[in-house]
Amino acid sequence: MNLHHNPNSDAWTGRKSEQPEYWHQFVECISDLNFSQANGKKIGILGYPGEEGVKRNQGRPGTKDAPDQIRKFLGSTAHHLADNSHILDYGDILTKDSDLESSQEKIAETVQNLLRNKHFPVLLGGGHDLAYAHGKGLLNYLAPKEEKLGIINLDAHFDLRPKVNGKGHSGSPFSQLYEEYPDQFRYLALGIQRAANPKSLFQTAKEKNANYLVMEQFRLQNWEYIEEQIIWFLDSVNKVYLTIDLDGFASAFAPGVSASSPMGFSPQIAFKVFELIAKSKKMISLDVVELNPRFDQDNATARLAARCIEYILRKVVG
Repeated sequence: MNLHHNPNSDAWTGRKSEQPEYWHQFVECISDLNFSQANGKKIGILGYPGEEGVKRNQGRPGTKDAPDQIRKFLGSTAHHLADNSHILDYGDILTKDSDLESSQEKIAETVQNLLRNKHFPVLLGGGHDLAYAHGKGLLNYLAPKEEKLGIINLDAHFDLRPKVNGKGHSGSPFSQLYEEYPDQFRYLALGIQRAANPKSLFQTAKEKNANYLVMEQFRLQNWEYIEEQIIWFLDSVNKVYLTIDLDGFASAFAPGVSASSPMGFSPQIAFKVFELIAKSKKMISLDVVELNPRFDQDNATARLAARCIEYILRKVVG
């Protein structure tokens, strides 16, 4: 069963200019997962238009349209990356016949191959079940190197729920990673909302030695403390995987998500976190998840997703 779909160059659109100035003019669409051997800094984009995990978690469907929507607004973004950087779109990994597990295996394998071929993976979701596959690929890649991976999740939810009927979903990615890699599990969640997580999940977080800051702590006026906690976490690991769940942002900024909330965090605090993590030089991979274009307003959430990616890459890749 072929789960890979080649990239669609029509998804990359933007302003026309005589000289290349915008992302859509720099993106290379690569077919059949033929990983580039080019020199320089390589950004490997992979889409996950999947919503099976969201459905299993009783969320609102619509995330399957997210990757191309993010590509659209990335395409119209002004290009400020280094001259020796390459933006490479490797297409999408699909889910067929509700077989989420096969999709996750293919994503994990592809993430490993991106890293082996010296890419910085950027994954576009799709449900947050993507994080299980993404994290699995990273942990399998780092295992022979004996390097510690830290997962930093900007999110309203812990996503530490148990499987349902033995199957993973968009609320279970980090509990699945803990189950399979208990000795390598290092997790920091930022922006956790008590109203969205029952007491049992706070207990689960404690049992799994998860670190977290709740929404009330994750505010600009508390930056010194936030910075201290993030730096402590960064110092405890060798590499960092950053996952951004757009439903962690307040719905004023991100209305188009699977589970919106008026009480989320602001882009200002998120972007300060991005800069701090980028300064560590430890970030090796990124994903943005839970965009639901069906519920977006004036494409505000898709634009925010694109801006998050562009800003982080400018800081990390240069």
